[in-house]
Amino acid sequence: MVRVRFAPSPTGFVHVGSLRTALYNYLFARHHGGVNILRIEDTDRTRLVEGAVDGLYRTMRWAGVTFDEGPIEGGKYGPYVQSERTDLYRKYSDELVTSGNAYPCFCTSERLDLVRKSQQATGTPPMYDRLCRNLTTTEVSARIAAGEPHVIRLRVPIGETVHFHDLVRGNIEFDSRTIDDQVLLKSDGFPTYHLANIVDDHLMEITHVIRGEEWVSSTPKHILLYQAFGWEPPKFAHLPLLLNADRSKLSKRQGDVAVEDYKDKGYLPEALINFLALLGWNPSAFQEIFTIEELIRDFDLERVNKAGAIFNREKLDWVNAEYIRKMTPEYLALLVRPILETRGYFATDDYLVSVVRLMQERARTLPDFVDFASYFYVAPTEYDEKYKAKHWNDAAKENLRELLPLFQAVESWSHDSLEGIVRVFAESKSLSAGKLIHPIRLAVTGRGMGPGLFELLTLIGKQESLLRIEHCVANLA
Repeated sequence: MVRVRFAPSPTGFVHVGSLRTALYNYLFARHHGGVNILRIEDTDRTRLVEGAVDGLYRTMRWAGVTFDEGPIEGGKYGPYVQSERTDLYRKYSDELVTSGNAYPCFCTSERLDLVRKSQQATGTPPMYDRLCRNLTTTEVSARIAAGEPHVIRLRVPIGETVHFHDLVRGNIEFDSRTIDDQVLLKSDGFPTYHLANIVDDHLMEITHVIRGEEWVSSTPKHILLYQAFGWEPPKFAHLPLLLNADRSKLSKRQGDVAVEDYKDKGYLPEALINFLALLGWNPSAFQEIFTIEELIRDFDLERVNKAGAIFNREKLDWVNAEYIRKMTPEYLALLVRPILETRGYFATDDYLVSVVRLMQERARTLPDFVDFASYFYVAPTEYDEKYKAKHWNDAAKENLRELLPLFQAVESWSHDSLEGIVRVFAESKSLSAGKLIHPIRLAVTGRGMGPGLFELLTLIGKQESLLRIEHCVANLA
């Protein structure tokens, strides 16, 4: 049975790249009828952020990525938090030392800094110089007995080729001379990522490791560890990086990278998932909007690209808008209401549904129903200067002053009756209808863009529309 895991470190927000990794693991597991596991890798105690695990679960629930085993879900391979498994790592570290595949290293951080600076000065690749690699058993025992702090390092074989097959990138080889004698167990008794990762993947019977491209260089160390333990390694698939438009690695310096940022800005989870799924993988050249069921049905690691994928915000906006258009106005209104209330506006349920219905073809994100349509909830206090300069003048004010009594007299405040009045009046003045429509829009909304004028007048209502027009005729210079 396929068993995959998403194994984040609780060091803060969930990066959109991490969500894509979690999503690919989820899709792969569901496609194959397998098991999706959440494992918390918290052995680097210096980087832990309080509340990060709770935040991770909130984000994954919002995105619809679920797990079959994990810290909350449980399972027979737990615990699923690495800090609760430290005895296991020490046990397997001892096995590696006993078998000669690892060794104690007593070098201080000060000495390692000097070695690193010397290597930098000579242009030598930064690696441990293996000073402690050939200490005798007697020396090692004496120094441990004396209480000397030490770490455990992997004894990398010299002059060998380490190779593995990547399901995305094909066959990959490394010369072992380029592989550092990596620290496996730190002096505080906590494992490094490399040891804990391998031990847990083996004991949890992980069949496929699906993770980011940045872990390719670590994989030969992991292969060596599997060989040292005599274990069968899982299959590996390293996903392409997410890139900015300039092809630099996606980072917070150039824009939003936290999933929470996109949630807070009104992106729908279904849209973000659809968008992320197609960053590096696409099952069809003719389809861009997929349900989660379609993504599960079609997901295939062999169709994942090697090249980095551009995180195109405009494309995300388009995908989100497509999802907005497919939703019922009633459901969208439920999503919009918290934003409306946060902005300090009020609307009845029926009125908000009507606003959403009118704006649905124009909105890209949920806040658009409020921020770009505030005139539905309150009269404008500011007016678009460019639009005003183009369409508001003494002639426009006089036309609206003459038009007001016709609006006041209308009994049926509807799209057709209002349009009829405007067009007949324009014709009587030998004007184009636009000479009236644009000033009315400015007076009622303060903006130059939005739904059709007669639709929004109908929704805002006769009394409020007339008050706004009267105010502008009397006061707007």
